[in-house]
Amino acid sequence: MVHLTIDHKPVEVPEGTTILAAAKSIGIDIPTLCFLKDINEAGDCRMCLVEVKGQRGFATSCIQKVEEGMDVLTNSIDVIEARRTILDLILSNHHRDCLTCVRNGHCELSDLARKFNVQHIEYEGEMTTHTVDDHSPSLIRDFNKCILCRRCVSTCNRIQGIGAIDCINRGFHSTISTTYDLSLNDVNCTFCGQCITACPTGALREKESIKDVWAALNDPDTICIAQTAPAVRVALGELFGQKIGTNVTGQMVSAIKHLGFDYVFDTNTGADMTIMEEAHEFIERLNNHGVLPMMTSCSPAWIRYAEKNYPELLDHLSSCKSPQMMFGAMIKSYFAQTKGIDPEKIKVVSIMPCVAKKAEILRPEMEVNGLRDVDFVLTTRELGRMIDYANIDFNELPDADFDDPLPLASGAGAIFGTSGGVMEAALRTAADWISGETLQKLDYSAVRGMEKIKEASVTINGQTIKVAVASSLKSAATIMDSIKNGACEYHFVEIMSCPGGCIMGGGQPIKNSKTQSSIDIAKRRSAALYDIDQASTIRKSHENPVVKAMYENFFGQPGSEVAHHYLHTHYHMHPKYNIPEDTQ
Repeated sequence: MVHLTIDHKPVEVPEGTTILAAAKSIGIDIPTLCFLKDINEAGDCRMCLVEVKGQRGFATSCIQKVEEGMDVLTNSIDVIEARRTILDLILSNHHRDCLTCVRNGHCELSDLARKFNVQHIEYEGEMTTHTVDDHSPSLIRDFNKCILCRRCVSTCNRIQGIGAIDCINRGFHSTISTTYDLSLNDVNCTFCGQCITACPTGALREKESIKDVWAALNDPDTICIAQTAPAVRVALGELFGQKIGTNVTGQMVSAIKHLGFDYVFDTNTGADMTIMEEAHEFIERLNNHGVLPMMTSCSPAWIRYAEKNYPELLDHLSSCKSPQMMFGAMIKSYFAQTKGIDPEKIKVVSIMPCVAKKAEILRPEMEVNGLRDVDFVLTTRELGRMIDYANIDFNELPDADFDDPLPLASGAGAIFGTSGGVMEAALRTAADWISGETLQKLDYSAVRGMEKIKEASVTINGQTIKVAVASSLKSAATIMDSIKNGACEYHFVEIMSCPGGCIMGGGQPIKNSKTQSSIDIAKRRSAALYDIDQASTIRKSHENPVVKAMYENFFGQPGSEVAHHYLHTHYHMHPKYNIPEDTQ
């Protein structure tokens, strides 16, 4: 243990602790900008400067370790003035269109400017101007708002293992960009959006679809149908001041109906259908010497990553479409037929925690009988903006239910939104089908949690099935490399692109670095989904009566020709997207 004083308060912390962490342990808040716990701890921005008595100059508290007897001042006049100067220099080369920025009210740079009472920029001078990269179907990169904090770079490298972006050039001309300064659409970016949630400003954002959705809602000849992913309901409330991990399902449905949608359905029902098809496919592979391990195909960023980096292993991917695409196809077929609606009049809007879903709906193969499965994708953040635009008081809304004839989803569908959830849902159904019994075992706790890679063995009818769950693309690479090397012994693998799963997707509410450092956001959102599962009367996908009715009346049985026509797809070494010309 090391003993020191911070702002005249004694503190005892383990050797190796940073000054920043030591200060936090006694309730002293030091401002930061580039710091992101366990992701970016490089001391680039210098906003966390402190004064150490007897030490020449200032110390960068996010990287400097404590020493025995150290006497630290975090708010001396000199420290405050130094931070003010640093902030002024950052702002001098920042396009300050804050009122029209998507991060207005949620920008860490703006928060610091307010804290330091910045009313004018002292160091006005030359300002760099950059072309906005909006060619990706999912993300927009606006370097004019970048502050070179490198949080996006560290996230792309350390968490995802992609390295699509880095710092190029030197000095005043330094920028965060791609190889040869190409668009994100033309490099190895997977559109996972983790860089967006890491960015403290508006330099990275999703490609917004709100105008298109408003147009559809205002077209009297269009039937607008919304479907909502499981992770959205445990995060949307945060945009309206509710606690992290609050389940706002009823208010969410109510808000969407207030926006003017004709029907609101639950993507969890699509997740139940995914399990029906995926479990059937897995059993077929297991019993008939098919390609193993079979790997889940729900995450479009993971699919793009596999197509670009492991094209020779694409046969390992399940042929099932993701829940949003399956459900979109079901809406324009089964639902349209049930209601007697011309499917060409239907527009399906998916509300997702993920920006890669925007690219997924543009894949050429994501259509059936000439109709796109899904027409538009809104992120959780975009839905929050639409609710604000419509002047809806979200917190005062009464609960509302999902609409008939697709009102039910199982608890298994709900846990799709967290790491391990897809695997657990699949095991519940596969175990029943393999054993030919209705098993009482529902909870597969070995695949739960936020570990990067989780492993488990499940014995069914005397047969041991080895499974694994990988969270983040860097973890996915570990498993893919083991398959290439012939060292993989798994039968079934779940891959989620984002650390913790969809609950931490690139389209979810953005939390500042202080919140990310002090609260386990993934754990809280995940717990809310497991609570939904635990409270559900139906906890197995194949026991959902709505799903049973769809198979009886339309699809026949899992793996049927009709099911393959609507619910399955294929993958490409070089994936293409049908990007509308006006967005290129």
